Amino acid sequence: MTNKSINTVWHHATITRADREKLHQHKSIILWFTGLSGSGKSTLAHAVEEYLHNIGVSTFVLDGDNVRHGLCSDLGFSDVDRVENIRRIGEFAKLMTEAGIITLTAFISPFKSDRNIARKLVPHGDFIEIYCKCPIETCEQRDVKGLYKKARAGEIPFFTGIGSPYEEPENPELVINTHEKTLDESIQSVISLLIHRGFIKNTL
Repeated sequence: MTNKSINTVWHHATITRADREKLHQHKSIILWFTGLSGSGKSTLAHAVEEYLHNIGVSTFVLDGDNVRHGLCSDLGFSDVDRVENIRRIGEFAKLMTEAGIITLTAFISPFKSDRNIARKLVPHGDFIEIYCKCPIETCEQRDVKGLYKKARAGEIPFFTGIGSPYEEPENPELVINTHEKTLDESIQSVISLLIHRGFIKNTL
């Protein structure tokens, strides 16, 4: 990593986040989906985005695999690289909130400290942590990519839940037991929370 430049100055835009939110007719927020591989994070994040899009809400999903093809393509899966991966995602998600849209992130983000750093990048209340809780046995049964099998065979080092720990959220805004709830039920849990917090209008 390079050191920060001392020759840069923050430029304040004439159009504010509030202006952009007014244009979109809803507030911006980060929905941070976290959980083991196979817990349903990406499936739920994209399903929630589709729901929101269909009711006229401006959204964008930052998906773990997709981000590693571009923004974080230079990073591996060591603990140090995982920390940097989440740092970059947090900073990018912060910019998306300034753009006035609802940003959904789907990352394992296994370490509490990294999730807390991402949370602290934005004002209080602008970060909703959604824990997709699912037993590792169920995650392995869902594993169409065969990643758990490779990890247990020693072919994938630092795989979360096998060779590297996953630290469960202590006080997430929402816990969804994805092995018990249907996808539709899980979507409604997220939407209900957004309505309750005043981020979107009640269209139910």
